[in-house]
Amino acid sequence: MLKRFFDLFTALCGLVLLAPVLLIIALLIRLKLGSPVLFRQVRPGLHGKPFEMVKFRTMRDAVDKHGNPLPDDQRMTRLGHILRATSLDELPELWNVLKGDMSLVGPRPLLMEYLPLYSAEQYRRHEVRPGVTGWAQINGRNALSWEEKFKLDVWYVDNQSLWLDLKILFLTVKKVLVRDGISAEGQATMERFRGNDR
Repeated sequence: MLKRFFDLFTALCGLVLLAPVLLIIALLIRLKLGSPVLFRQVRPGLHGKPFEMVKFRTMRDAVDKHGNPLPDDQRMTRLGHILRATSLDELPELWNVLKGDMSLVGPRPLLMEYLPLYSAEQYRRHEVRPGVTGWAQINGRNALSWEEKFKLDVWYVDNQSLWLDLKILFLTVKKVLVRDGISAEGQATMERFRGNDR
């Protein structure tokens, strides 16, 4: 209950105080990328229950001759790179926190298609609400391997506390300022998870 109250209070204050920043970013995306300004995608939440996550859009809608989206590094724009490097693209997720779909701190919500690929231990990351930031984010973010990231997620599930959340939020700000671990080596973001046997 204390964690949820902290999430509600902080997310509401954040949305109010950051409203001018959100508006400016939305206008820049509209001018540079067109509409929609927000990227919406269904992700697994608490206990794997689907919810619609919202972020600022960072990529062009570029496709190949077969209509398939081009790789992330070919669709990423300069504005999108700046938004991701500063984590400003994540700000709309405060709305997800307000709704109760997410928490400020928890394992990052990944793709629905990953659910059947997890081991029983890895699936434990869904025992808590997904977070805007998390233990894995301050310990390497996208520079980590999937195995390392999942181990950190499960460690957080077993050790969560309000004090740990405050520490993670503080270290997240520090990580954003030094722009550490934004992408995996040779990737614009992170290579797709293909299961534990690959």
